[in-house]
Amino acid sequence: MGRSTSPIVVSGLLGMLLLQCRVDERIAYEPPESQPELVNPSAVGDAGLVGYCPSDKCPEAFTSCPGSRFLCDVNLKTDPNNCGACGVQCPKTERPANGIFTDPHDFARSWSCVDGRCVLACNGTTAMDCDGFVDNGCETLPSKNDSCGACGNVCADPAKPCLSQPSGEYACGCPPGWDSCGLPLCLPLLDDDLHCGACSNRCNPNGDAGAPPANAYYGCAGGECGHLKCVAGMGNCDDDSANGCETPLTTNQNCGACDNACAAGQTCLFDKVANGYRCLCPPGLTYCDRQCVDLSSDDSNCGTCGNICGVPGSKVHVGLCSYGTCAFSCSTGWADCNGNPRDGCEVNTMSDPQNCGGCGVICDGIAGQACAGGRCVVEPCDQDGGVTAR
Repeated sequence: MGRSTSPIVVSGLLGMLLLQCRVDERIAYEPPESQPELVNPSAVGDAGLVGYCPSDKCPEAFTSCPGSRFLCDVNLKTDPNNCGACGVQCPKTERPANGIFTDPHDFARSWSCVDGRCVLACNGTTAMDCDGFVDNGCETLPSKNDSCGACGNVCADPAKPCLSQPSGEYACGCPPGWDSCGLPLCLPLLDDDLHCGACSNRCNPNGDAGAPPANAYYGCAGGECGHLKCVAGMGNCDDDSANGCETPLTTNQNCGACDNACAAGQTCLFDKVANGYRCLCPPGLTYCDRQCVDLSSDDSNCGTCGNICGVPGSKVHVGLCSYGTCAFSCSTGWADCNGNPRDGCEVNTMSDPQNCGGCGVICDGIAGQACAGGRCVVEPCDQDGGVTAR
């Protein structure tokens, strides 16, 4: 394909180059770090000027592959479907049909194309890559004694094996007041009714001095059995152990705790976020699906409960809730140029020569100018004997 015959004189010292590809069209261009050389430096004397023209040649790392829609629309350094070369696909972790991973190694791994190479990344909380071989993926679980919570972290003391901590992380042994009791996690011995003060020390809920009062049982507190406890949802609000736990903690007067009264306009409801009863909802929020949400901005409850914004499975635009109305935001490199919300972000501004870097930014179609990485491609003009390189 040919180049434009009209040169564009541009200073090699400028940060941005102004290219005139047609009389009524200008294209902004940012030069590479290494300045291009003149075809014939002596032709411009001491002016230090370089002429740039539209180009149909792909810049470094860009190319056209079978199935390409536009010229130079593939970045071999970042495209996971053409990583390093056309057709080289990075492995994908396919989610099971039921959405549930049974193998933690599969759930933990993901792949991306970095500088033309398929790179493995592991979710360290589920599985890790400790041997450095990508072929076997994320082969090491963080619950192992030879790599407890991190590669190479060895639990040398048999009395302190690798265990799940109260924080959810893995470490050797348990903190003071906690014990695994033969399980793969740490248990609180100070208030665990099944392991009170020591492993397998189960408290008798009926106590040793007869049946407990109403809505109460005898359990563990401070590492000792025999302490009166209330069943879930009830409280001893009058401090009289004789009548047991007499007060429901699900009312507006005692919501989640004794004497916790709800303010006007609020109701004692179950909050799935707090996993208990709370006074709901604060001003400006609405109770939806057992939690308080802002209908003006909640993407899953936009304007009304259950109104979900966005198109399921879309990779190029993200649904969002704006003032109670569903809208969408385009992912980087995509744009909604036709203003039609039904087709979402329909334009790839990284490669479309009619919308290069943004809607309506047009490359020189007569010269076959390519759009690569959101910029119209240029190169030094051919030298034709004039003052500047053509």
